[in-house]
Amino acid sequence: MTYYLGVDVGGTTSTLAVGNQRREIVYVSEQFRTTPEKGPQSSIAAIVAAALAAAKQLGISLADVATVGLATPGPATMDGVLLSTPNLDRELWDNFPIRAGLQTALNEQNAGIAVRYLGDGQAAALGEYAIRSRSLSWERVPSESLPNEKLESLFIVIVGTGLGGGAVLGGRAVQGSQGRAGHVGHILLPDYAFRYEHDRRLLKGNAYATAESAVSLSGLAHQLEYRLTLPQWASHPLNQSSESVRDKSKRLRELVAEGDPLAEELFDDQARALGITLLCTNYLGDYDRLVIGGGVCALAAPVRDRYRALTEQEYRRHALDGFRNLDRLEFSVCGDEAPVVGALAWAMT
Repeated sequence: MTYYLGVDVGGTTSTLAVGNQRREIVYVSEQFRTTPEKGPQSSIAAIVAAALAAAKQLGISLADVATVGLATPGPATMDGVLLSTPNLDRELWDNFPIRAGLQTALNEQNAGIAVRYLGDGQAAALGEYAIRSRSLSWERVPSESLPNEKLESLFIVIVGTGLGGGAVLGGRAVQGSQGRAGHVGHILLPDYAFRYEHDRRLLKGNAYATAESAVSLSGLAHQLEYRLTLPQWASHPLNQSSESVRDKSKRLRELVAEGDPLAEELFDDQARALGITLLCTNYLGDYDRLVIGGGVCALAAPVRDRYRALTEQEYRRHALDGFRNLDRLEFSVCGDEAPVVGALAWAMT
């Protein structure tokens, strides 16, 4: 039987998936360290080791693998040459041909494996689409749990340390003319998307007041640092902590589940900004489905419901009449694995 691999490379860890010619996902790894601080060759060696371990566990060899799909943070060229990628040390990684590098390393184990490249946001969109459209099957997401709908297009936003995204149109991942499509985090937002002037002053890329300034873990940290200086939050428990503001911001998910008013305010603001972001995105793409992915998928159910309701409310508040018929937003059915599922689907294309 022929097998395929998908690899999603993150800022510090990676994930690997295996599928077969019946388009069944048969293996998804835990996240594994790829030591990017040591440079590209260290990361490639970790990916090859993970591929060998997966093959051994499945009772196959890399000789059974036809194609590998590789997804990484961008920007990058269509052929997987990384271009000043923010999540990776530029001195070590800038202009590194990661697709070609991984293909060479894999072929040292077994000649003939082709590696195909896709941006991680684009891969997330393709992965979500492949599962929702049932073109890939995965026992973790049973088909009977999926909405009964016909999809030709979708857009997914990935709310994480930053804000990524990607689209599928006509059943195909949208790469753009140079492989850069989907950078939703760099959409510029209006002043009213931010509660305070301070919140707008977070530089992302080469711009302030971007969607990523408002909707990301780094955005939460920036906003939290300022809120804790305000009189109404002077007695907040986080002000008694000696943790870094980044570590404090990571605790907000737990606090919002407990009904903490500061955490609720921050997540409410993020949800409203996301609604505006998704509206801007849908004006250009007119998608069948808009999907929210990333860390917010793991929020407690009542918090997720509130987050989605506020995002939908803000979307409709500003939408042109023809775009107000959005029935609902949905959270990703693949969760954090959407990019690696998409990388696998890309290998099978």
